[in-house]
Amino acid sequence: MGGVNTYFPVKIAVAILGQFGIPDTWLVEIIIITLVMVLQVGIGVYGFYAIRTFEKYTVPATVAIMILMSVLAWSRPRVVNWGLTTSLSGGAHLAMLTLLMTAVGVGWGISWVTWASDYSRFVPRSVPSSSVFWYSYVGMFVPSVWLAILGATIASTTLDTDPAKMVSAVFGGPTSILVLLMVLHGPIATNILNVYSAALAALSAGFKLSRVALAIIVGIAGYLVTLYFIFAPSFAKAFDNWMISLLLWMSPWAGVVLADFYIKRRGKIDVAELYRSPETSAYGDINWSGIIAFFAGLVAGWSVEDGLVSALQGPISTGLLGGADLSWLFGIGVSAAVYLALSKRATATTPVAAASASQ
Repeated sequence: MGGVNTYFPVKIAVAILGQFGIPDTWLVEIIIITLVMVLQVGIGVYGFYAIRTFEKYTVPATVAIMILMSVLAWSRPRVVNWGLTTSLSGGAHLAMLTLLMTAVGVGWGISWVTWASDYSRFVPRSVPSSSVFWYSYVGMFVPSVWLAILGATIASTTLDTDPAKMVSAVFGGPTSILVLLMVLHGPIATNILNVYSAALAALSAGFKLSRVALAIIVGIAGYLVTLYFIFAPSFAKAFDNWMISLLLWMSPWAGVVLADFYIKRRGKIDVAELYRSPETSAYGDINWSGIIAFFAGLVAGWSVEDGLVSALQGPISTGLLGGADLSWLFGIGVSAAVYLALSKRATATTPVAAASASQ
C-alpha cells in the first residue's frame, strides 16, 4: 500500500509545481518520490515517538487545509457541476457502481484489515477496546468519504481522469502551496505506520534481521511499487487491478477471521494459549478449517469478480451479473459460512478443537 499511497501525492505535487514553472518530467517525479520515501522510511525507522510527534503536530494543519479546499471547491462557480447525471442506465449503471464500490469503497478500506494491530499497539492497556475501534473507524471513514466526495464533485466539470490535473486546475495561486503541503503529508503520515508495523510484524514472524534493516526493505518495496504506477501505461487500469488483487485474498481472509472471533469464540481469545507450543496449546497447530474456508472464499470471490485482465475476470460476473463485481461480498460470506460449518463439525469430533472452542 505504501507505493499506492505515494503515487497520488507525487502526481498532484508535480502538477502543482508546474504552476511555478517546474516541468513535469520523469526526473522531477523520481526526485519527489525519493525525497518522500527517504523521509517516511526515516521516521518509520526512528520509531514510535517520532511517529507520534509527527502525527500530533501535522494532522490538525491538514484538517484545516481540507476544510479550506472543500469551501473553495464547493463555493466557486463552475468548479462543480451539481446537475451532472450519468449516461449509463440499468444494468450498466449498477455494474459500474459495484466496480467503484469494490475497487475503492471496499478494497481501499479492507486493505487496512491486516494492519489492525496498528490501532492497538500505540495506546495504553487501560484504553477500552471500544474506544480503539470507534476512534480508528471514524478517523478512517470520515476523511476517506470526505475526500471521495470532494474528488467526485471536482471531477464533475472535466472529462480528464488524471487527479493531478483536476486538483491543480481548481486550486491555483497561494492555495496551491497549502494543497502541495497537504498532499505530501498524506503518504508520509500513512506510510510511516506501514514501515514501522511491517518491520515489527516481520520480527514477530521470526525474520533474523534488525528492525532497521526490515524497515529499509519495506521502504524499497514501496519505492519500486510507486515506480511501477508512475510508468504504467494506464494508471487507472493498474490501480484497479492492484486493488482487486488485494481484495480477492483479503475478503476470504477477513471472513474467516471475523467468523472465528465474533461467532465461534464470541470475542474471547486466550492470549497465553497462542504462545504455547502447538502440541500443548488449546488452539493446536494448523487450523485446516480456516485454510479450506479461505480457499473456498477465494474461488467464490473470483467467480463474481470483474477485473481488467483475464486472470481477474470471473465467469459469473461476465455472464449472469452483466459485469457487476461482488467479489468482496462472496469472498467474505462464503469463507465465513464454510469455516463455521467445518469448525462445528471439528468441534463435535475432535477433543483439541473442543478445547479451543471453549476458550
